[in-house]
Amino acid sequence: MVVAAVFLLVGILGFIPGITSDFDTMTFAGHESGAMLLGIFNVSVLHNLVHLAFGVVGLVLARSAAGANAFLLVGGIIYLGLVLYGLIIDEASAANFVPLNAADNWLHLVLGVGMIGLALALRPRYAGGHTTA
Repeated sequence: MVVAAVFLLVGILGFIPGITSDFDTMTFAGHESGAMLLGIFNVSVLHNLVHLAFGVVGLVLARSAAGANAFLLVGGIIYLGLVLYGLIIDEASAANFVPLNAADNWLHLVLGVGMIGLALALRPRYAGGHTTA
């Protein structure tokens, strides 16, 4: 639930001028967006909406231990996929529709590894058909 709440917070902060620098250059999508969350992470309206959606999905799934675990594991895999995507594409190309920069790639790597690590560390243990903590 905490991870999901952080995604919601980041999605909201991406829409707040001052916290997001060059807010007036934000585009819906694409590498042309010049908006930078905390002056570091390239964001667009689409990027912020993805964070918000990810947070909502996480909160819904966090209502059960299995759901929370699935959110962390699948979300971590998605973020590691984004790292690969960010490394493969040219930041100035139309393929960079999210948009991503080097700081995003590093953050996505930390998020991916961290979420998978949490999923593995906190996964429900099954013994005799009953879940134990």
